[in-house]
Amino acid sequence: MIEETYKDVNEEAETSKRKRGVWGWVAVPLLVAVAVLVVIGEIAARRAAPILKSRVIETLSARFNSRVELDGFDVSVVKGLEVSGTGLRIFPEDGVVAAGATAPLISLRKFSFHADWEGLFRKPMHVGTVHVAGVDIQIPPKEMRAQAPKGQRHPGQIRIVVDEIVCDDSRLVIGTLKPGKDPLDYELSHIVLRDVGPDKRWDYNATLVNAIPKGDIRAKGTFGPWNNDSPGDSTVTGHYTFDHADLNTIKGIGGILSSVGEFAGQLNDMTVDGTTETPDFSLDTANHAMPLHTKFHAIVDGTNGDTHLQPVQARLGGTDFTCSGAVINVKGKGHIIDLDVNVPNGRIQDFLELGVKTTPVVMTGRLTMKAKLHIPPGKESVTRKIGLKGGFTLRQIHFTNPEVQDKVDMLSLRAQGDPKDAKPGAEDVLSQMVGQFVMGDGKLSFSKLDYTLPGAEVLLAGDYSLNGDTFEFGGKIKTDAKVSQMVASKWKKLLLKPVDPMFKKDGAGAEIPVKISGTRSSPKFGLDLRHKDK
Repeated sequence: MIEETYKDVNEEAETSKRKRGVWGWVAVPLLVAVAVLVVIGEIAARRAAPILKSRVIETLSARFNSRVELDGFDVSVVKGLEVSGTGLRIFPEDGVVAAGATAPLISLRKFSFHADWEGLFRKPMHVGTVHVAGVDIQIPPKEMRAQAPKGQRHPGQIRIVVDEIVCDDSRLVIGTLKPGKDPLDYELSHIVLRDVGPDKRWDYNATLVNAIPKGDIRAKGTFGPWNNDSPGDSTVTGHYTFDHADLNTIKGIGGILSSVGEFAGQLNDMTVDGTTETPDFSLDTANHAMPLHTKFHAIVDGTNGDTHLQPVQARLGGTDFTCSGAVINVKGKGHIIDLDVNVPNGRIQDFLELGVKTTPVVMTGRLTMKAKLHIPPGKESVTRKIGLKGGFTLRQIHFTNPEVQDKVDMLSLRAQGDPKDAKPGAEDVLSQMVGQFVMGDGKLSFSKLDYTLPGAEVLLAGDYSLNGDTFEFGGKIKTDAKVSQMVASKWKKLLLKPVDPMFKKDGAGAEIPVKISGTRSSPKFGLDLRHKDK
């Protein structure tokens, strides 16, 4: 029994040994074959490299009618037929170069794509996806391109057709020779171009890094065909989304903005229609968050950043208004904003809450206003440099401070000749105001402020600080009643009757010089007899 067991073990060992020997003889030739194939592949790749490099250069030269330079080029079979290159430069057309454009039109830090061996023998060669990193596009100024003599055509054919180009870390700079204009600089974090052909539109999906306000703009649409002679005339269409844009990157403004819209046209003449939502829009003069919605139609020159708004329909709180005008790029400074603002029937409390610190707002009422808004470029806070000039009408005015409203109510009763009823707590009266104003340097200056209420008309001029801390007005009050009729006491009436003729003027019962000054917490109303003759 033991002898049979030993015999079986020995037979199994001999069988295992013979199998290892067989596999050893098979493995050695396989390894040799693989090594030979790798060597052959590398030799073939080295021989294919010049062919592929010439095809890349010839295709780009023919496509852009330009000189093309390529520093590094490599073909490897380690991961299939993998092609990569570094330091690719595509220069502007010869005529534009002759006009002074020396920088490359397009520079690539590196690129890569996979090809198959059959593609080497196809005309044109077909490539699925090209990955590109470090793209720098420098479009020469339009004025330079217009003056450039026509260059000769670069010989060559389209040797490579690409389905998709994926670009990361890209930059687009559109130059200009116009006085007072800066080159336009776009940072593109990610772009995908599909169906890339020489004479057709390209489908694209792009992410644009927007510096001010800070955020990412995502766009999807079509671009092209690329216009070699004038890239700014290339056609572009698309849909964009702009989410979580931080308005705090604009000094003096706060809030998080989101926007969606459509655009179409040429790079230098695009029509843009869209909407914006800012649920917490604020100015640093008050820091009161207000909901702001806009719907806009704009004409944008993508080569210099100039934007013409035609118009913007906006809603601030409960007030609808429109703006139209332009946002113009200024060399070395930023943008000038000039808008015509029209408020047909708004709420004054919405604008006061946005711009004035006083809580609650000093008054409520219905507002009609037409004004011109001007914001110059510069690093100063928007609220410090903003300018607004125009005229307005306020109806149904009611002051939120009971002390102020009481004074208005009592003034109305006295002006109508009912001094006995002029007491705190009297029935509130609604008043109206018409004015001409200029806003700037943190204050409102009124050249005309006509305030009417039952029995009286108050004609004022003066300043009101946007922080609500101080105001200073002077003018006169015209009343229906005479001076003696505005006091309740009989003996005061008798004392004042001799002065009635002194204040009677232009058909009014009395014309009295007044001044209003102080702070929001302590307003002061008084006579200004020093200016009675005025």
